Amino acid sequence: MTHRRPLAARSLTWSLALRYLRGKRSRIVGGTARAALASIALGVMAMVIAMALMSGYRNDLEQKLVAGNAAVVAYPLSASGEETVAAREISKLPGVTGVERVAFAEGSLSRPSGESVEVTLRGTGGGDRRFGNAGQLLSRPALAGHGVVLGRDLADRLGVQRGDALRLMALGFRDGRPMFRYRTLIVAGTFASGFSEFDRSWAVLPRRLIEGLSDGGVKSDLLEISVADVSETSAITASIRKLVGNRYLVSDWRELNRPLFTALRLQQFGLFLVLGLIVVVSTFNVASTLVVLVRERIRDIGVLTALGFSPRRLRRVFLLYGALLGALGTLIGAAAGTLASWLMTLFRVIRFGPDIAAIYFVDAVTFRVLPRDVAAVAVFALLVTFLACWFPSRRAARISAAEALRYE
Repeated sequence: MTHRRPLAARSLTWSLALRYLRGKRSRIVGGTARAALASIALGVMAMVIAMALMSGYRNDLEQKLVAGNAAVVAYPLSASGEETVAAREISKLPGVTGVERVAFAEGSLSRPSGESVEVTLRGTGGGDRRFGNAGQLLSRPALAGHGVVLGRDLADRLGVQRGDALRLMALGFRDGRPMFRYRTLIVAGTFASGFSEFDRSWAVLPRRLIEGLSDGGVKSDLLEISVADVSETSAITASIRKLVGNRYLVSDWRELNRPLFTALRLQQFGLFLVLGLIVVVSTFNVASTLVVLVRERIRDIGVLTALGFSPRRLRRVFLLYGALLGALGTLIGAAAGTLASWLMTLFRVIRFGPDIAAIYFVDAVTFRVLPRDVAAVAVFALLVTFLACWFPSRRAARISAAEALRYE
């Protein structure tokens, strides 16, 4: 008997809460409940979509930064000429999938009868698989070391296609003195990284061609290290630093872009709080629903109190009613937000033109719904709903049986 009575009380609490939630006797309670349900669902849906937008944008940005600049970059601190040996040693480390020697320079490209466009020149070897397999395209024998792979938008600006000739003008050095060097290049292909900065202004060339601009080699070669698992970048970076010592300055993609991603995290947190105000406002509808429910069920409250229903259990009935209303609205909002995010990603709803893409770094934004984001939104919505239900439920628990039974 001692175990059945608490179980029966809990069962009665749930039964009453569910009965009030499904009740159709009052148009006022039903209308306010539907309004509260819709407002909570709308607020949760907006928060889920916003979090998916920020998570998707940050994830796309991370992938494109790693694809363009590699997960780990090693800068030589002196012109030792040991880049090949260092690359071979680093490639043997666990988790490292590839090491590429890369040189950079600035220049301009133009058609014989067109205006020139300033570009960033990336010199790479045949093993570079990034940027539309640029390394394989440039290693074709027919190009004989004078091919170039252009970003998609850069090729459109120049109005060239595969096989067209371009004129390269770059700043080189001879005996320590600057001088302009010229080369004729053949377009070997294009790449589309989705990163506006790369697609608009990058040209990939054979590394030896860029080194030839300085009569003996560019001294700013760096090593780009690819890893099997991006999440292990920090551990792999530590291993590389231990291996190369003070010969190289080693940085990973997180360290290179720390201010950017810190700003994005702060922006996402601020957006969470701002959109959370929608959910906070919706809880006033839940509270008003409880107030109306208490007024309409005051005689029921009196009967239950007279039959021995304690104020604590009575308070739990109305708290449970509000919690169920909030949980149902949260579930509907989370499902709607997830579906809307999937549809907007599928149809690429948020797309940018070249000028806007140059600001946001990407030409389209995907919505990425993460379980932790949905969980944070759900916990927030349920917490504020519970707090909103606390005062009306306490008021119901304080009503005396005599006062309730006299009420008309």
